[in-house]
Amino acid sequence: MQDSAISLYRSSKWMKEVTSLVMVESTRHGGISPSPYNSLNVGWSTADTEENTFRNRCQLLSSFGAIHTQLVSSHQVHGSEILVATQAGRYDGFDAIITRQNGLLLSVSVADCTPVLVVDPQTPAVAAIHAGWKGTVAGITSKTIRAMEEHFDTDPEDCLAFIGTCIDECSFEVDADVAHHFDSPFKRWDEQRQKFFIDLKNANRQQLIDAGLPDAHIEVSPYSTMLHNADYFSHRAEKGLTGRFMGLVGMMRFLY
Repeated sequence: MQDSAISLYRSSKWMKEVTSLVMVESTRHGGISPSPYNSLNVGWSTADTEENTFRNRCQLLSSFGAIHTQLVSSHQVHGSEILVATQAGRYDGFDAIITRQNGLLLSVSVADCTPVLVVDPQTPAVAAIHAGWKGTVAGITSKTIRAMEEHFDTDPEDCLAFIGTCIDECSFEVDADVAHHFDSPFKRWDEQRQKFFIDLKNANRQQLIDAGLPDAHIEVSPYSTMLHNADYFSHRAEKGLTGRFMGLVGMMRFLY
């Protein structure tokens, strides 16, 4: 994962390999929102003002040559429904978005959940996935790859994926009611704390591999919303009173 020359976002290494690809995640820096949403809050579902979040999104998008009318987003519900996007807009009830439409910029909004971004350079097609623990259990990441196969004739072996910043395994402490949904490779029992710990990054990485992506085609963010809370919003670390950052992916051939 590459640090941008400006602090608004970090970019995936795949942007260097795929012409005109945008694949980034925003940070919490460089915006106008006051505490506790400081400062680049780009989420819709907070008590920050609509003007602040809109201006923050516009500033983020303009930093890599995009505008807000290219953005595709959804009110996420921690489900596994997938939107096949043909035009920009704000939708409802989808936790993954796929498209083969040039110029559309797909987004997911997060503050501990896992953003998973995928590009099939051959078609070309892209996907943005919001994988919280419920979506991960529902197999949303593997379902999205299958949807790309169905709608766009994607070969998973051609895909490149970025698993973005989320709550890390050493911080995602849960009780048995959540842990029992996960296979043992992705949960750990801590005897001293009497809690389970869940690894969302590796759980979603395995879904990508099971769907047919080569391991070498999967980049995983080294950052954590909890451990790097100065750079990313964390719902858990900030006890629910925080902003949202975004994972963004799109093919922007006409911009270059």
